[in-house]
Amino acid sequence: MIRIVVADDQALVRGGFRLMLDQQPDIEVCGEAADGAQAVTLVREQRPDVVLMDVRMPGTDGLEATRRILSAPGTRTRVLVLTTFDLDEYVVAALRAGASGYLLKDVDPDDLVAAVRSVAAGDAALAPSVVARLVDEYVRAPRVTPPEPRLQQLSAREHEVLTLLAEGLTNREIAERLVVSPATVKTHVASLLAKLDLRDRVQAVILAYESGIVRPGARAPGSAPPSP
Repeated sequence: MIRIVVADDQALVRGGFRLMLDQQPDIEVCGEAADGAQAVTLVREQRPDVVLMDVRMPGTDGLEATRRILSAPGTRTRVLVLTTFDLDEYVVAALRAGASGYLLKDVDPDDLVAAVRSVAAGDAALAPSVVARLVDEYVRAPRVTPPEPRLQQLSAREHEVLTLLAEGLTNREIAERLVVSPATVKTHVASLLAKLDLRDRVQAVILAYESGIVRPGARAPGSAPPSP
């Protein structure tokens, strides 16, 4: 059972999410929070698998709450940001805070349920427009960073997988590109995340851009362009 905390300052929104998610046989909403501070407290008490986190809330906002939750030693809770705001500063700030996903509230209910399951399983969930904005952040503000020493721990194949992850490919697509099985790709992803001390694929993508191993606008030959 995937246990969820819903954090949103609007009671009707929280109720709608609860109704939608509680209908799933493998998902249970174990708490609701009206602001970021309540969300942090609930996570400490309930230890949920996933928090659905709004961004703009009174007092402690969703971004600060995400930082507090994910900075707690030993936490296994993951945060899926769900907001009406498709703004650059929120997207980048949420992902830098450690969120495993960022979706807009107009997401299809089935897609939201799939995103919850994906995040709970350790994957990422990013709306196509969010990926585009993340890439655009590096186009508008390219960073000059020193070499990332952690990358030296990766094998040649793991480095290749990281590059393909950052180009937006799924495990299945990476497997097709490298002519290996999806299970092998999954093993490589888990290994590189462990070596780089990263929580999930989102952090891996950010590191790939920040370290310069992938440049904005770069795509693997034959891959489709990012969704608008």
